Amino acid sequence: MDRLPQELILDILSRLPTPSLVQFRSVSRAWRILIRDKALVNKHFNRLAENDPTFILKIRDQPAQNQLYLGDFSSDVGDMTIMTKKLTMPPLPSFHLVSSCNGLLCLRGTHASFGLICIYNPFTRDYIELPKLIAKHPSHHVGVLGFGFDATTEKYKVVEVLYKGITRRDFTSSSSSSSSIESVVHILSVGSPTWRNLGNFPFHFMWQKSQVLVNGKLHWICYPDKNNATNLIMSFDLADEQFQEVPMPDCISYDRELHELVVLRGCLSAVSFDDDNKELEIWVMKEYGVRECWVKEFSIGAYVPRTLQANDEQVSLNSSMYWAPKICMRVVCLLRNGGILLEYRGKAFVVYDPHSRTFQDLHLTFEGIHRCFRAVVHVACLNWIDTFLNT
Repeated sequence: MDRLPQELILDILSRLPTPSLVQFRSVSRAWRILIRDKALVNKHFNRLAENDPTFILKIRDQPAQNQLYLGDFSSDVGDMTIMTKKLTMPPLPSFHLVSSCNGLLCLRGTHASFGLICIYNPFTRDYIELPKLIAKHPSHHVGVLGFGFDATTEKYKVVEVLYKGITRRDFTSSSSSSSSIESVVHILSVGSPTWRNLGNFPFHFMWQKSQVLVNGKLHWICYPDKNNATNLIMSFDLADEQFQEVPMPDCISYDRELHELVVLRGCLSAVSFDDDNKELEIWVMKEYGVRECWVKEFSIGAYVPRTLQANDEQVSLNSSMYWAPKICMRVVCLLRNGGILLEYRGKAFVVYDPHSRTFQDLHLTFEGIHRCFRAVVHVACLNWIDTFLNT
């Protein structure tokens, strides 16, 4: 190794699986330093990001509801299969999976550990528990959490929007009026001992599913209020820590609902539905921040995965309302072959081919058992948490 150019060594190592590289740090002190080298970490991450994505799957049903799995497409089987692998867990009694950024997971405690936020790399197995946020007003609760990377300062930041006078049931109801909700925004740079209060914010975000990170900004969908009859898209710039309204696609009108946001090919994308909520449309913002650059790229009709047909035989398959995309479908990501990965009711994955307009069910089990899950796109990498805490 000593005789090889450093650039060649980094190129070779960047092609290896993440678990193998983590094991190499035990070889010697020199190897430990090399595996933690920032140039290798970035090169390895960028190479993995070019492949079809992997996923972190958070189990939602008993008895494994606090277990994480890695989901990966297998290339050595005939049918499209997602192989799952149980991951080592941080010491949290119960938690929600919030999001993934640069190989790091943001986990939020539930029940007894509510208020605890943990940043965790499931492959290096290092993690940090963030300082608990002490809300200025005790009735502020049920917050929306955002997690992302600020490239200008090379800091990871967590944003929490807390609401006053709203219950969890209200929080998931589109009938709630944001004009009647008082919210407070706090931010924490990971590694800092204290949260900072950014003041009040007059909007009501949809639940966590609407959050995406694009162009160094976190994005959420806002519910309509007395001044806006339709949903809005709001961004939060992690660099200047300011909110800004994002231009909406022209498809969003009084009779068309914006359902969720997703990232496709690095672009901000919006999912909406036609008037009868049966056909899903995906609009892609080709040039960020320019209203005229919203382009409708995909239209997807209703479909019933085989897994759900078997599990829900008591429900009529002819019920268009039950199987409407708005109710059961979530867009996950775009695959390298042009297919669109869809999640149905947290129970099934399906790949939609926009060219042939066909659906293909994926086989997905956890230790031989079908389970309910929440999935986030994830790139397994060597992002060591302690390397950016004091930068």
